[in-house]
Amino acid sequence: MSQLTDLAEVVERALRAPSVHNTQPWLWRIRPGAVELHADWTRHLVATDPDRRDLVLSCGAALHHLQVALADRGLAGHVERLPDPEDCGHLATITIRPGTGDAADAALFPGIDPRRTERRRMSHRPVPARHLSTLEEQASRAGAVLLPVTSPAMRHRLAAALTEAARTQAHTPGYGAELQLWTRRHAGGRDGIPASNVPPPPVGLVGSSLLRHFPPGQLRQPRHLPGHGPADDAAELLVIATPGDDELDRLRAGEASSAVLLVATRLGLATTPLSQALELNTTRQMLQQEVLHIPEHPQLILRIGWPATAAAELPLTPRRDLRSVLLQD
Repeated sequence: MSQLTDLAEVVERALRAPSVHNTQPWLWRIRPGAVELHADWTRHLVATDPDRRDLVLSCGAALHHLQVALADRGLAGHVERLPDPEDCGHLATITIRPGTGDAADAALFPGIDPRRTERRRMSHRPVPARHLSTLEEQASRAGAVLLPVTSPAMRHRLAAALTEAARTQAHTPGYGAELQLWTRRHAGGRDGIPASNVPPPPVGLVGSSLLRHFPPGQLRQPRHLPGHGPADDAAELLVIATPGDDELDRLRAGEASSAVLLVATRLGLATTPLSQALELNTTRQMLQQEVLHIPEHPQLILRIGWPATAAAELPLTPRRDLRSVLLQD
């Protein structure tokens, strides 16, 4: 099998990366001995993501998925991020070099296919501290920090930031139209969030949901167990943050999010990326200064917990065909 075929198959695995509203805002060029990652600006959600933060984060997640898939093939890749100062859309070039792939990256490969975004209630079973430490190590390895939002006071302030972001975006021109566009794709579509992946809020929920409010979907909430409130779960809230806040930091944050999500999946945990509070300057600053009290810049919130007992398996979300995301010379 030729190396070009190998690289095409590696890129195909990278397409399973999560992205905001499953927009898949990436383009790829495969050359002998190298792969280029480019942003697809035509998939920019202008109202939802005015600073293109989510778009670059999504591409960073795809870049990390690519590195994992390369390592699984036993291929060593050197990543040059933002290689062309005259082309801000050229996010990375990955050059194949002699040697074997990184074993730690290769170990994450089995998490790519089963990873899903869980928007339903999670289990009442707490996540062990040792698992949280493992996730923090993975984020650090990818050049970011992972910060738990643990105390009730911190979670209350975080919920307030998410509620404020939802309220502001609801009155932003074009936001509702984007949400409808990407959650009401035509039958057989290869992108967007299908109604089969969107649940209603849990019955009995007190206060606002931490999750983005999507149009009504078809996914059922798992039944609740006796002795527990129907809307309660023990999911952890973790924030990925970076030293700076430029495009390179956002790309790195996307890579770190991929690493954390894949490790969590390998541990049997359910995961939900939450970007809404970070899409607005005001709520992002609120999260940094009033919730976390950190000098680093928050980039993404991850909700992580055990799947709820008897929860049905989540359906696979669609992905664009490889041919539609390849750039030709």
